[in-house]
Amino acid sequence: MAMEVTQVLLNAQSIDGTVRKHAEESLKQFQEQNLPSFLLSLSRELANDEKPVDSRKLAGLILKNALDAKEQHRKFELVQRWLSLDANVKTRIKTCLLKTLTSPVPDAQSTASQVIAKVAGIELPQKQWPELIGSLLSNIHQLPAHVKQATLETLGYLCEEVSPDVVDQDHVNKILTAVVQGMNAAEGNDNVRLAATRALYNALSFAQANFNNDMERDYIMRVVCEATQSPEVKIRQAAFECLVSISSTYYDNLAPYMQDVYNITAKAVREDDEPVALQAIEFWSSICDEEIDILEEYGGDFTADSDVPCFYFIKQALPALVPMLLETLLKQVEDQDQDEGAWNIAMAGGTCLGLVARTVGDDIVPLVIPFIEENITKPDWRQREGATYAFGSILEGPSPDKLLHIVNVALSFMLSALMKDPNNHVKDTTAWTLGRIFEFLHGSTMDTPVITQANCQQIITVLLQSMKDTPNVAEKACGALYFLAQGYEDVSPTSPLTPFFQEIVQSLLTVTHREDAGESRLRTAAYETLNEVVRCSTDETSPMVLPLVPVIMMELHKTLEGQKLSSDEKEKQSELQGLLCGCLQVIIQKLGSSEPTKYVFMQYADQIMGLFLRVFACRSATVHEEAMLAIGALAYSTGSDFAKYMPEFYKYLEMGLQNFEEYQVCAVTVGVVGDICRAMEEKILPYCDGIMTQLLKDLSSNQLHRSVKPPIFSSFGDIALAIGENFEKYLMYSMPMLQSAADLSTHTSSADDDMTEYTNSLRNGILEAYSGIFQGFKNSPKTQLLIPYAPHVVQFLDSIYMEKDMDEVVMKTAIGLLGDLADTLGNNAGSLIQQSLSSKDFLNECLSSEDHMIKESAEWAKLAINKAISV
Repeated sequence: MAMEVTQVLLNAQSIDGTVRKHAEESLKQFQEQNLPSFLLSLSRELANDEKPVDSRKLAGLILKNALDAKEQHRKFELVQRWLSLDANVKTRIKTCLLKTLTSPVPDAQSTASQVIAKVAGIELPQKQWPELIGSLLSNIHQLPAHVKQATLETLGYLCEEVSPDVVDQDHVNKILTAVVQGMNAAEGNDNVRLAATRALYNALSFAQANFNNDMERDYIMRVVCEATQSPEVKIRQAAFECLVSISSTYYDNLAPYMQDVYNITAKAVREDDEPVALQAIEFWSSICDEEIDILEEYGGDFTADSDVPCFYFIKQALPALVPMLLETLLKQVEDQDQDEGAWNIAMAGGTCLGLVARTVGDDIVPLVIPFIEENITKPDWRQREGATYAFGSILEGPSPDKLLHIVNVALSFMLSALMKDPNNHVKDTTAWTLGRIFEFLHGSTMDTPVITQANCQQIITVLLQSMKDTPNVAEKACGALYFLAQGYEDVSPTSPLTPFFQEIVQSLLTVTHREDAGESRLRTAAYETLNEVVRCSTDETSPMVLPLVPVIMMELHKTLEGQKLSSDEKEKQSELQGLLCGCLQVIIQKLGSSEPTKYVFMQYADQIMGLFLRVFACRSATVHEEAMLAIGALAYSTGSDFAKYMPEFYKYLEMGLQNFEEYQVCAVTVGVVGDICRAMEEKILPYCDGIMTQLLKDLSSNQLHRSVKPPIFSSFGDIALAIGENFEKYLMYSMPMLQSAADLSTHTSSADDDMTEYTNSLRNGILEAYSGIFQGFKNSPKTQLLIPYAPHVVQFLDSIYMEKDMDEVVMKTAIGLLGDLADTLGNNAGSLIQQSLSSKDFLNECLSSEDHMIKESAEWAKLAINKAISV
């Protein structure tokens, strides 16, 4: 099939749909019939300077997609496919790729460098293509600038694709030398300098050893700092991006350079083009992130020889840094509040100021207050908005005592500005700042309340009035109300919001019907706030929540009426359905939790369930998720009556469990299985075969995201608790799975926090499964079926105790399981527990725990164990 591949590649980009489709079919056929020859002809096309640039670019793109994919399992298949190709074919392809780097056509070069990096990403970890880095570096000294540029680009992409442990230190040194030389001011060609600077950005993670060497580090830092002064704006921006990356990767090595870096960044922020200035501010935000993490992890108590030093760079730079950031707040862009993706110097400066406040706490307040006082009443809107933004930015970090006095003075001023200021920006930022005051300085934990009987009415009146303002201001007013309601979550029996409850709900519903509610996320914000107001309301408002049910049902019903929609409208419609299902979920939870309202609410249950089933018939992932969660809440409220909905609902439950692609939907559905088991108990039995089959399939699939596996194990426990000894027929399938997962989870000692967290959630799921199974069989004649599994369970408990890395949640579940084991198996478990390596130590540790939940479980377990041993 040595067909004229050039023409087919050009046809595949034709504006004529038929020609395009035919060409795509031919390419697909060629690939399926003879993959080696297909890839070879693409690489020849890419390398041939006589071919049209469009066919070469597409050839390179198809090659790249033949080596990599976003989905993990697909990527794995492509890697295996490449590795199994004939070595001779691969060598010829790689020769073509390297040849393309010397092409005078920039598009071909750049495509080839990306493909080379993808091949390297597959081969270098397998110890193949060892000569690649050497042959790239030999190009560097050849003179044509375009070859140098292409090679540096390739090295950059390569560092992005492969992990640092794959490249030996000698090669790393040579790559860094080549890259840093390419960045040098002596390099006359700007394209080469830019490619080198971008390559350094990707190579930084390889430079650990070089950054630990003073001389090499000094040299790298000097070249990066010089590049920030280049006449070419793209080089300056790329150099600052390197500095940002260095600030987080090599925070510990920065001390000697901070003064110089401050001077460079301050100049860039004040004078340079926006893309450069933004990166200069980002440098300081990144230093804040580092210091916030260190201070949070170590609680701020460092001894002289602490392992993780905090250098307090921000604290030292405060007197100069804060004034520089305050200046940026006055560089607003007109109409930035209407543009959702807006990002500019003023916004970056305010964000950084907020991070500085979180890093240094109280120290920032005296540096910012004079700026606020000076500008808050100025005639120029920029000064009023900047002052308000500064105030809102420093509310998280300093202690409430340090802020309360100013907040009390500022509150009535802000309420009046929100009503009367002529400028939209100022009102937008004022409403946002009020939201921040309510988020951080209002709630049951505050000694001195910001919101009192005296000002509560005025605050609500102003916020409800502002919800009629332009969409961006109204959205921020909804946000402020959201945090206002949240702050009263734990007050009972009466909340200061109760007298205004109906008015608030009515105003929010009115907002959702505004013609312009689609702008600035306004409709979403209004529903989210409505949910929060309902969720945080007290029992006395429940009778006022009831009339909301038919209103929200009607809204949901309207979205289901069959009109033909464009894909854009469809997306908006499913977003609205998601919001309404979320709203019903909160209402169901609220009304289902108290008997008087639950009784009245139940008359709507059939209609609500009918609506949810119709929502499922619409098929959209997000809606599925919201509707699933709402059904879980409904099952909890209706209890065993939920059985009447199962015949119709079951197929959607099964669809959710089969949804590997949108794994969040799958995870939520697994949670709902638990809700339904708790609600229906043994009435779930007829559906268990189907559910268990699907759950076991999910567990053995390598396509399903790992985060869904722990909840699946937990749901085994829920099912066993619901159906008791009827779980017998699933033991032979579920127990081996639990055992192998348990073994896996005890051999993953890892330094990585994410992995530790995942291991703990996996262990917790396994423990909950065992716990449910043992409790489910309690007092049944079939209890002896579990005896063979008991030694493995005790061994599992021993090994997680020995590893010493379980969190509180796992500890509580584990000690509970030890009790369940004794409780269900009696003396059959007693001797096992007595012989176990660590049960006694574990029990004593839990009995003396600070956590009263752990202590309670341990006391119960102790009784059960003593009883089992004494039998």
